[in-house]
Amino acid sequence: MSSVEDFKAIGKRLSNWGRWGADDQRGTLNFITPEKVRAAASSIRSGKVFELSLPLGATGPQQGAGRFNPIHAMTILPGEFTTPDGLVVSDDMLTLPLQCASQWDSLAHVGYDDRFYNDVIASEVVTARGGASRNSIEAVLPGAVGRGVLLDLARLRGVDWISAEDDPITVAELERAEAAQGVRVGSGDALLFRTGWRRKSLVEGWTPAWLAANPGLALECAQWICEREISIVAADNWGVEIQPSRTAGAFLPLHCVLLRDVGMMFGEMFDLEALAEDCAADGQWDFFFSGPPLRVVGGVGSVANPVAVK
Repeated sequence: MSSVEDFKAIGKRLSNWGRWGADDQRGTLNFITPEKVRAAASSIRSGKVFELSLPLGATGPQQGAGRFNPIHAMTILPGEFTTPDGLVVSDDMLTLPLQCASQWDSLAHVGYDDRFYNDVIASEVVTARGGASRNSIEAVLPGAVGRGVLLDLARLRGVDWISAEDDPITVAELERAEAAQGVRVGSGDALLFRTGWRRKSLVEGWTPAWLAANPGLALECAQWICEREISIVAADNWGVEIQPSRTAGAFLPLHCVLLRDVGMMFGEMFDLEALAEDCAADGQWDFFFSGPPLRVVGGVGSVANPVAVK
């Protein structure tokens, strides 16, 4: 089992601090060049569009442990606002944590030793009233737009969903998935991977156990992700990396390395079920991906509404 010292040493070795300048707040999104976006258009072949987000509603995954499911309320009902010409109006509002369902982690969401990405002092840039003045979610807009690749690890293991008690996903397994699917993740690509954790929620419902643990990536995947120059990593679970952590004394070691040292946003709780079924049916595992976050001033995360176009 790796240790706290191990993940901090990995982070130091893989660090992108200063790579795109001392003021950079976009991190690995810099790998998505205009040329990469144009090339990604070649992944659109059938014109099929897949919605990858969870519903923003009262019956969501949150169980009250610091976050809650969205609260939707009507502020104007039909009949409460009228005009002589018979106009009918309704209005509503939504109250929600920015990371309650499908979501993006900003580069001000997770760090360690009082530092966020690019040597930003965490305790100075995040305040109760203003949120994050550096590395906020608005700084990465328009976010990840370009080629996406789905690796279906649950399908590779031959299960409906990987158990949280199973071994973490390793580099060797990611490469076996590439070989089995006939696809390769490259520079600027958005890597989406499926553990089947969303399928588990569809079969069993949202339970406390769903949020208590999840299958995911091993810490060793950090170097492979960096070598491939991947722009973002997103998954159908709530944590991307395996939970509970397999790194002694560290709660979120892969978050720490990739968000804080590498400068890579995570996408969590994506619904990859329909996309995975379609990819398996036609053998095309790459697509045009777009998943801009909300323009939340000072936000350290955002609900996500990603789409894949094949």
